[in-house]
Amino acid sequence: MEEMKNIDDSQYKAMIDQLKIQNTELSDALRAAEEENRAKSSFLSSMSHDIRTPMNAIMGMTSIALTHIDEKPRVLDCLQKIQTASTHLMNLVNDVLDMSRIASGRMTLSEEAFSLADMVHDITILLRPQAAQKHQEFHLEIGTIYEENLIGDPLHLRQIMVNIIGNAVKYTPENGLIHVNISQHFEQSTHIGQESETKVWLDFLCEDNGIGMSQEFLSKIFEPFERVNNTAIDKIEGTGLGMSIVKNLLDRMGGTITVESEEGNGSRFHVSIPFAAAPPVKDAQTLPAGQTVLIAESMDRRAQQIVTYLKDGGMEPVHLQSGMDAVTWLTEAQYENRMPCALLLGQELNDMSALDVATHVRELAGEDFPIILVAETDWAQIEYRATRAGISAFVPCPLFKSRLFAALSELTYKAQRSRSDRAGNFVDYGQYRLLLVEDNELNREIAVELLSQTGVQIETAENGLRAVEAFENSPEGYYDLIFMDIQMPVMNGYDAARKIRQLPRKDAKSIWIVAMTANAFVEDIRLSKEAGMNEHCSKPIDADHLHEILRKRLSCEE
Repeated sequence: MEEMKNIDDSQYKAMIDQLKIQNTELSDALRAAEEENRAKSSFLSSMSHDIRTPMNAIMGMTSIALTHIDEKPRVLDCLQKIQTASTHLMNLVNDVLDMSRIASGRMTLSEEAFSLADMVHDITILLRPQAAQKHQEFHLEIGTIYEENLIGDPLHLRQIMVNIIGNAVKYTPENGLIHVNISQHFEQSTHIGQESETKVWLDFLCEDNGIGMSQEFLSKIFEPFERVNNTAIDKIEGTGLGMSIVKNLLDRMGGTITVESEEGNGSRFHVSIPFAAAPPVKDAQTLPAGQTVLIAESMDRRAQQIVTYLKDGGMEPVHLQSGMDAVTWLTEAQYENRMPCALLLGQELNDMSALDVATHVRELAGEDFPIILVAETDWAQIEYRATRAGISAFVPCPLFKSRLFAALSELTYKAQRSRSDRAGNFVDYGQYRLLLVEDNELNREIAVELLSQTGVQIETAENGLRAVEAFENSPEGYYDLIFMDIQMPVMNGYDAARKIRQLPRKDAKSIWIVAMTANAFVEDIRLSKEAGMNEHCSKPIDADHLHEILRKRLSCEE
C-alpha cells in the first residue's frame, strides 16, 4: 500500500492502460483459440462424417461380396465400389497428413527435371472422365509455351492443379463449363549480391460457371479447418483443406494465387509459379524440314496452333477444314506427284468423321503414309477402330510441340525407310498371274512395265467386255488378281466387275479386282466398292502403292 501511495496519477493511469491492453490481447487470443477450437470441432465433425461414408461403403460392399462369393459379376461390382471408396478415403487421409506436414514445417520441395507435357497429359486423363460423368464441357488449352522441360517440384505442382480443377468439376453442376488455360512468361529476378536470374513463370487459369462463393467465404478460403456453409454442397465430399494446402504450397514455391468468384456466377482461379528451365535434351528427332504437311481440322484455334508449330519446325503446313477437301487435295497431289509427308487429322471436321477420312486416305496413299490423329478423345476407347481405319499414331490434346514433333519425326522416318527398303527389295511374284484391263495403249504399257518388275505374269484386255470373256474362258483359279480401268469403250470397269462377280464359279466371288483409274475421288471409290471391287489404285500409277497392293493380296496366299 505504501508503494501505491508513492505512485502518481500519471503512472497509475499508464498501468491501467497497460493492463487493459494485456486484457484485450488475452481476450483476442482466447477468442481466436475458441474460434480455432470451434473450427477444429466442426472440421472433426465433418471429417467423422466424410471418413465414415467411404468406410461404410467398404465394409458394406465387403459383406455383400462375402455373401455372394460364387457370383462373379456381383463380387466384381462390389470390388469396383470398394476401390472407389478406398481411393476417396485415401485422398481424405492424404489431405490431413499434408496439412500436418505443412503446419509442422516438415514438408520439403524437390528440385528435379520434369516434362510439362507429360504432367498436363496425366492431369487430363485423370480429370476429363470426372467432367464427362457430369456431362460438363471441359476445355484444357495450351497458350504460349517457351520451355516444356522444367526444374521444380512436379508432385506438388500436380497437386495444386488437380486440386483447383477438381474443385471446379466438383462445384460445377451438370452440363456446366470448365475452361483451363496453361501458358508461360519470362521474368527476371535479382537478389542482393547475386546476378539476375531469368525464371520461367507457369501461368495457370481455371474458370467455371459453377455455384461460386460468397464474398464472406472468399475472404477466408485459404484458412484451414474452414468449410463453406451451403446446403447446395453439403453432400459433396471433401475435407475443406484443399485450398489451404494449395496456398501453403504456393507460398513455399514462390508462387501467387488470386481468386474471383460470385455466388451463382462461377469462379476464376489464376496461379503463377516460377520454375527454372531444364537443360536442353539432345534428341534424335529428324523433322521433315521443308516438306508439306496437310492439316484437316475445322477448329480454327487448334489449326492455327498446329500451323504455328509446324512453321517453327521448318515445315510447310496446308490447312483444310473438311474431310472431302483433304481427300480431294491428296488425290490431286498424288496425280501431280507432290504428296505431303503426312496428314494431321483433327477431331472435328465439317463434313465427315476423322476415321472415315483416314479410311479413304489410307486406300489412296498406301500403307506407309503417316496419318496422325490430333484430338482430345480417349484413345483407349477408339484405338481399335482408329488403327483399323488407318490411323498411324495419336497425339493427345492439349497439344504440345514436343509430342507432335516426336510423332512426325518417327512416322516420316519409318515411311522413308520402308520406301527405300521396297525400292531395293521387290518381292518376286513369278508364280502369280494377273489380268490388266486398260484401253489406252500407252497407259497399258506403263502398267505392264511397273508390274513386270515383280516377275508377276501379266495378261491384258483392252476393255471390260474382253476382260469378262477372258475370265469366263479361263480355268478356275487361273487369275490371281485383276487390275481394272473404269472409263473404257464397249463396257466400263464397273459393269465388267459386276459381270465377273455374277459368274457361276467359285473364284468369281473371291478374286481381287482393283480399280486402276484416274477417277480417284471419294465418290469414285464408293462406286468401285459398290461394283464389287476390293481396292482402288489412282492414276498416275504410284509404284509403291502398286507393289503394296500386290504384297497385301498375293503375299497372304503364300
